[in-house]
Amino acid sequence: MADPGRTGPPESVLPPQAPAPPAPPAPPASAVADPGALGLAAFATTTFVLSWFNAGLIDHGVEAVVLPLALFYGGITQLLAGMWEFRRGNTFAATAFASFGAFWLAYWAFARTVVPYLVRFPQLHQATGLFLLVWTVFTLYMTVAAARTTGAVLGVFATLSLTFLLLTVGAFAQSDGWTRAGGWAGLVTAVVAWYASFATVANSTFRRVVLPVWPLGGAGAAEPGQRPTAPGRPVE
Repeated sequence: MADPGRTGPPESVLPPQAPAPPAPPAPPASAVADPGALGLAAFATTTFVLSWFNAGLIDHGVEAVVLPLALFYGGITQLLAGMWEFRRGNTFAATAFASFGAFWLAYWAFARTVVPYLVRFPQLHQATGLFLLVWTVFTLYMTVAAARTTGAVLGVFATLSLTFLLLTVGAFAQSDGWTRAGGWAGLVTAVVAWYASFATVANSTFRRVVLPVWPLGGAGAAEPGQRPTAPGRPVE
């Protein structure tokens, strides 16, 4: 009962409410940095060196210089970049880096073990052409998917598709001209991939867009250095 001599509002008969629980802390940012710059650099470097030989700019007698790059940088390093992209939930980049890492590892094994065995057969060029053909098919459909990433990444895949196509025709036709054309296309591919790598690492380091990569509107696509809007989407 309220006190008749009291002028304030009556006391509540309800028990006091417990204070609201504190808001949960924001989830920590991903501990895995963007491996795209590393994977693109590994791909560009190895492609550049091999393309010098394919373009006829250097004597094929010293072509073995590409093998250590194919094994350690183009192969193992790119494969690791692909695994980190899986950790980040980026299906496109994971598939691309892991596959092309495997390509360079397979190239190393092909040059070291298969070519010395098949060199006595006149069909060696057909084996080489078949090896390149399957990678042409893979690169072509990855180019379709790259149309939802960035202009820089699409440029890499478009020029790489042309490179593989020219090299495949050159191998099957035993044509030095087609192979040299593929070598020049490979040099262009390497330069575009280096640009994409440079843009990725520069934009991430400066935390702003230093070099454009031209996002193509894919869900979650963003300039390098920015987080995508949703996981598992095209490359940043």
